[in-house]
Amino acid sequence: METPGSQSSLHRANLERVVRAVRLAGSLTQAEIARTTGLSAATVSNIVRELKDGGTVEVTPTSAGGRRARSVSLSGDAGIVIGVDFGHTHLRVAIGNLAHQVLAEEAEPLDVDASAAQGFDRAEELVERLVAATGVDRTKVAGIGLGVPGPIDVESGTLGSTSILPGWTGTKPAEEMSRRLGVPVHVDNDANLGALGELVWGSGRGVKDLAYIKVASGVGAGLVIDGKIYRGPGGTAGEIGHITLDESGPVCRCGNRGCLETFAAARYVLPLLESSHGTGLTMESVVRLARDGDPGCRRVIADVGRHIGSGVANLCNLLNPSRVVLGGDLAEAGELVLGPIRESVGRYAIPSAARQLSVLPGALGGRAEVLGALALALSEMGDSTLLDGSLSVVAPAFT
Repeated sequence: METPGSQSSLHRANLERVVRAVRLAGSLTQAEIARTTGLSAATVSNIVRELKDGGTVEVTPTSAGGRRARSVSLSGDAGIVIGVDFGHTHLRVAIGNLAHQVLAEEAEPLDVDASAAQGFDRAEELVERLVAATGVDRTKVAGIGLGVPGPIDVESGTLGSTSILPGWTGTKPAEEMSRRLGVPVHVDNDANLGALGELVWGSGRGVKDLAYIKVASGVGAGLVIDGKIYRGPGGTAGEIGHITLDESGPVCRCGNRGCLETFAAARYVLPLLESSHGTGLTMESVVRLARDGDPGCRRVIADVGRHIGSGVANLCNLLNPSRVVLGGDLAEAGELVLGPIRESVGRYAIPSAARQLSVLPGALGGRAEVLGALALALSEMGDSTLLDGSLSVVAPAFT
């Protein structure tokens, strides 16, 4: 039995620190592990050797700064995580291993205005089908990350009141999916997961403070502070869509007037073009027309960018992030929308905050949220199970 403060307990703690650093990053050189954990190079070398001999990590030759180095990642068969993303019009599922490799991914149309039970049924079926198709060992499933387009109460896991998902209010998505699939499930809103996805795999790599802005049926932001998602005590941090731009503006779904969402979200923007372009437009088609030179669509996209920039300027003044990543279909407009965002930030943000900020399009497109769900599952799993080889006890096979 290990005694707290003993040499064996200290060694165990160092093992877990190294495994956690590698698990969260995907892969690190031994020098990077030392910097991340604060352990000495010699200690890291000995621990990596021990973990490699035990089959927990894999070590491959690489280079860093022009010098030869060794890249450390978790073993490809050490465990499996699953990401599930409920979008407003789609369901997407991905399967990945602990080395941050995506093994399979599939999406299908889904109307989340239907009942929550129907949504959970479809998600269960798609997870089961994808797991069977990849042939992964079900006993190796360490956890599932789940994304929904609505506010999640941090303590209870309950989906809060939202007009985007009226039939889902009061449900506990993580609890329901865990009951169905028999593995631990962790849930968060889509903007937070988009931020996690871009932080780990996309345009947020290498920074510790960023805001991920998603513009779809609503407008939300995922906030990363010091490398971690900031949710707030009630889980509603990042509701940038409800910053007031015009107290006499349109009535928002939240009950206030002139929220940013009423000037930028698809449900408010698309009707502006109906008289000139007809019905049936989507944000994706508007972006495509704008890129092809359509003057009306270009004007609307630019206006949306300026409004979003006003909200981003407020974030800059409050939180001073080093990077803002724009996600969703709107990001495909490139400089047509990014330029106006930067223009508004330059006008309304404190100059020192504006100078330090970079505004980039998301690198992951529509995959950001499901990859963020994988990242959530990776961040929430325990390291002791990897060291003890006891994943199958913590995460039994699906029921």
